[in-house]
Amino acid sequence: MRMLHHLERSALDATATILLPDELVTVDDTTGGATAVLVFGTEIAAVGSPAGCRDAAAALGHPAPEERRLPGTLLPGFVDPHAHPLMYGQMMTWVDCGPGRASSIPEIVALLRAAAERTPDGRPVRGYGYEHRNLAEKRHPRKEELDAVATDREVYLMNASGHGGVVNSYTLARNGVTRDTPDPDGGVFFRDEHGELTGELSDAACNILTGVSGVKVGHHGPNFHLADEPEEHLRQLAVAQEKFLAAGVTAIGDAQVTRREFDMYLRLAEAGQLTTRVHLYLLSHLLDQALEMGLHGAFGNAHLSFAGIKFYADGTLGGWTAYFPDGYVGDPCRTGQLYHDPADYRALIGKAHAAGLQTATHAQSPDAIGMVLDAIEAAQRENPRADARHRIEHCGLPTPEQITRMAALGVHPVNQPQHYYNWGEGVTDAIGTPGERFNPLGEFQAAGVPVTLSSDAPVAEPNPLEAIQTAVTRVTQRGHRLGGDHLLIDVRSAVAAHTIAGARVLGRERELGSITPGKRADFVLLAANPLTTEPGRIADIPVLRTWVGGEVHHTTQEHVR
Repeated sequence: MRMLHHLERSALDATATILLPDELVTVDDTTGGATAVLVFGTEIAAVGSPAGCRDAAAALGHPAPEERRLPGTLLPGFVDPHAHPLMYGQMMTWVDCGPGRASSIPEIVALLRAAAERTPDGRPVRGYGYEHRNLAEKRHPRKEELDAVATDREVYLMNASGHGGVVNSYTLARNGVTRDTPDPDGGVFFRDEHGELTGELSDAACNILTGVSGVKVGHHGPNFHLADEPEEHLRQLAVAQEKFLAAGVTAIGDAQVTRREFDMYLRLAEAGQLTTRVHLYLLSHLLDQALEMGLHGAFGNAHLSFAGIKFYADGTLGGWTAYFPDGYVGDPCRTGQLYHDPADYRALIGKAHAAGLQTATHAQSPDAIGMVLDAIEAAQRENPRADARHRIEHCGLPTPEQITRMAALGVHPVNQPQHYYNWGEGVTDAIGTPGERFNPLGEFQAAGVPVTLSSDAPVAEPNPLEAIQTAVTRVTQRGHRLGGDHLLIDVRSAVAAHTIAGARVLGRERELGSITPGKRADFVLLAANPLTTEPGRIADIPVLRTWVGGEVHHTTQEHVR
């Protein structure tokens, strides 16, 4: 029996409840065999046997605590340390053109045309989620095909990667983009063999959509978050939060925060509607302002906190903008790009590190990952910090040597197995056989590098069980498995990677990520135990309830009492 001995004075009048699930997965090696959890106010007070929890409750002045039997398996709330909740909420107001809705370009056009018919005149029509290699045509739609949706307003179809997509002719003309318009630094207006614009654009070319407030390549990376009215953004964020809770996610790392996102979180918190625990990573163009304000470390409260600074090293594998200087196998003329000169990037990481800040850098290719590791190594050499916990986001294709360096430097890669699930085949199409190592979780584990899972929503749905299944099986949505057994991790490790490991990269492992006395009472109740479910069926396990701070904040309809 483990019990919390020190309670906050404000909790002395809290209620005591004993949870008695069919099965209990604590993700805490010290509570093996436990069958009951005592919740005292917003915290976990004891974990062990029902009798032990009753004794603990009595010691806290509650000799007859409420006991709740829970049909299902209780786990700590899932932690999603890399997501974009506001952008995800915004996508939910767009047209879903993902593989579950459309498998060909005519089907995408039909979905967008239906949306255009119900959208007021002049309002843009926006879709998301297509991956061109999964379409019957094996290509991106063209502007002429989107012209069939509308010719008098913007039509934008965002690629699943989030780093670009396709626009109609109206959008190009409105922005003065012609066949003679030069490509912006760090972006491309794609052209066909005759030099005519196809309508596809990537990275910095998305400036025509984001406007002057977008953060550009050469200025600390991309910002693809399009602006809506504040009231609409607030609604979008609230809707997104409900989706995270429905998936059992109780804590989130927002991996791209600008003034817009910060403002929306503050408004939601002021309205008493911020239920999830959100950790903010400010986009790196705000680094100097953060230091000027004295943000020299993580701070905040139980629901909203500043965690660190987000950087970009290169682009995306899905959009072929990750940096491969020798070109892509699928298109040798495309190399992607780095978002910083290596010396400039090293100086920025050094500045953040010296101030005591955690950094989280998007990097996919070996060259980009190498640039990040070089910068962290230089920063540590100049200002040694024993537990800096610098992160590499996505970290799709590190070399074995780079994985060894990560272990030595204490770097935490934050992976998204759902990227592999959704378009793992596309990585091998892009760069050839080396792409079979995409998301080499087993190699991380073997080298002693912590494995951490997340969703990158809206690039994938916030669905930890799907991520866990993919980490265990490496089977894609199309039924393929790439790479050998050495890339797999076991299910217990995968569950830990989406709970306690996520809490650790957010700096919150003392409060979140396991069912341990003294931590926040954040839980998820599943209809089955993922540790004993057939691996290929883990993603099918229903989420029954989600608790944050001891309160139920999501219940599936069939479990409403």
